Amino acid sequence: MSDLQAFVTDLLERNGAVVESTDARELAVLSPPLVQKSLGLAEFARLGFETPGFGAERSPDTIPVGLEGDWMERFATLLDDKGRWSRRELLATNELPTPGDPQQVLDRALDLPNAIWRFLGITQTHARCLVLTFRYTAVSDEKREGLFWLGFNTSTGAVINDLLARLRPLLAQMPAWRSPDEATVLAAGPGWNTAAIESRARPLIDRQVREEIEPFLRAMQRRLARDRDRVHAYHNGLHHASSRRLAALSHAKGERAEADRRREAMRIEAIAREYRAKLDDLRHNYALHVTVEWVQALELYVPVQRFDVLIRRRKGERVIQLDWHPLLKAAEAPLCEAGHGRDRVRLVCDEKLHLTEPSGLGPCAACGRPFCRVCYPATCPRCGSAALSCTVTEGLKPRRIAS
Repeated sequence: MSDLQAFVTDLLERNGAVVESTDARELAVLSPPLVQKSLGLAEFARLGFETPGFGAERSPDTIPVGLEGDWMERFATLLDDKGRWSRRELLATNELPTPGDPQQVLDRALDLPNAIWRFLGITQTHARCLVLTFRYTAVSDEKREGLFWLGFNTSTGAVINDLLARLRPLLAQMPAWRSPDEATVLAAGPGWNTAAIESRARPLIDRQVREEIEPFLRAMQRRLARDRDRVHAYHNGLHHASSRRLAALSHAKGERAEADRRREAMRIEAIAREYRAKLDDLRHNYALHVTVEWVQALELYVPVQRFDVLIRRRKGERVIQLDWHPLLKAAEAPLCEAGHGRDRVRLVCDEKLHLTEPSGLGPCAACGRPFCRVCYPATCPRCGSAALSCTVTEGLKPRRIAS
């Protein structure tokens, strides 16, 4: 039985259908009304999953099922929102290791240029990690689709994207699915609400999508530059030829010469209009539209060694927590309250000791005074200028066509 056939069998049975495998590549299905409506099947149907080889024959009235066509959309309709939010506890098969030198672990994990820290203690517990899956679609003159993942430790607030690349293969090696018990959920602490997830995920989504489509964007820009240069060369040649004829007629006299000058001047204006129109066509053809869709969320409960760390900045003190993951033998990045949080360098603000990326304590664009983007997310406290976020806009500027 193929993977697709096994998936369809499980999906149909979970939705109340009676499924019988007639041979290695066919299913006989007795469907309830919901399955009939979602998949467009009769009450009784035969589904085929492999193209018959030489000498093989399909049963009469067998409906071929494959990855092509609209079968994936039909299955998605039947799935609806089932499985889009799930919970799983990751269990270790062996005894969990402990960090031999906690001070050394923190030395590698913490980089605080404007503050000092002190190790307070370590506790074995569970962390609630939120793994979000997104699908992006980038459409221009061509199309590109893909998936990407974002990870957060909601127990400490840290971004764990760097650990996901190692954590996801580990999940695939553990086929047994175990839901967390009540004690594990309580130890992991409360989860994030929708608003908190959106505020943390949105800037990371923007950055991740930009990184994912960067090769596609470079190829598109090369094609755009090629077409723009071709359009410019063609119209510039026409403009150059008309300008030379107009220059030759500049000293001629008489009604015929005047008519020729008017005709060439009108031709030059027409060439300029056509050139602008062609550029508008290129803008339309190469306009980039990117859509991002949430696909799935997984609340993953993992065993961790939790460090309590005291942060000091001038006369202020604050205790933060940082998790070391025994299954990966790696520490996560520290909490980041302003910025993407993917690097390990953090600056500490003076007022409330927020941990931010260096850009989170950057200077105001108007007055030049540094300020914390967590304490003052909207405006600079000194001059009142808006704290603008960085945006990237690209346009197609016409080059001058001239002789």
